[in-house]
Amino acid sequence: MNPSTSFAALPPHHLEAVIFDWAGTLVDFGSLAPTQIFVEAFATFGIDITLAQARGPMGLSKRHHIRTLLEEPVIRAQWKTRFGRSPGAPDVDALYERFMPMQIERVGDYSQPIEGAVEVLAWLRAQRLKVGSCSGYPRQVLDILLPLAARQGIVPDHVVAGDELPAGGRPGPYMALANVLALKIGDVRKCIKVDDTVPGIQEGRNAGMWCVGISLAGNEVGLTEQALGRLTTSEIDELRQGAEERLTAAGAHVVIDSIADLPSAVHKIAKLHK
Repeated sequence: MNPSTSFAALPPHHLEAVIFDWAGTLVDFGSLAPTQIFVEAFATFGIDITLAQARGPMGLSKRHHIRTLLEEPVIRAQWKTRFGRSPGAPDVDALYERFMPMQIERVGDYSQPIEGAVEVLAWLRAQRLKVGSCSGYPRQVLDILLPLAARQGIVPDHVVAGDELPAGGRPGPYMALANVLALKIGDVRKCIKVDDTVPGIQEGRNAGMWCVGISLAGNEVGLTEQALGRLTTSEIDELRQGAEERLTAAGAHVVIDSIADLPSAVHKIAKLHK
């Protein structure tokens, strides 16, 4: 597919950049890699968490994600029953140290681009838009993921990891603004943030950007493409509606099913941004 002819060219516009999340947005349909590893990492401590619980804080940096899970009353109570005390900072560190090797080992299994991602990135560049990205993944994990994604055509102009800014990660604006600095964007209002999580949308809004949420392909639905395809139309519509409501409540200006639908959202935002 030739993206320059498959998607309509933008009319004259003032947008400068699109900044993407990774899992559930560019790669890993359903954002499965992080959630499954959280379940497995907690299990090594004898703590059972569900995929739904693991998904709750998705979008945060991984250490912050673990801390938030340990603050969840059901998980906190389970920890206290097993260890005779409430979890604290050393336990966050211990879980993080257990999680990291598991995530590094498995992230390559979830590096497949979401359908349409390669073509959409090419289309954006044909519209003279820069392509940034950021992730809740630590740099060690991205160092594994980025070369694998690049071999399949996913190569942003800049990447910021969730653990490399002293100011912190999402929902703060810092990773999005680090892209603005690196890409030499003159006005944050000329940027679009694309993300499949509530903290990721909040990040974009806190940075003063237009925000596009990803529903069906992302964390808010959390199913593989195959599992989604086995559902009825009404079941899919119900999942889509729930995801759209959560992402819109977080501040998304537009919500789409997957990155393949992004050109229509960019057209809509370009008309609004005059």
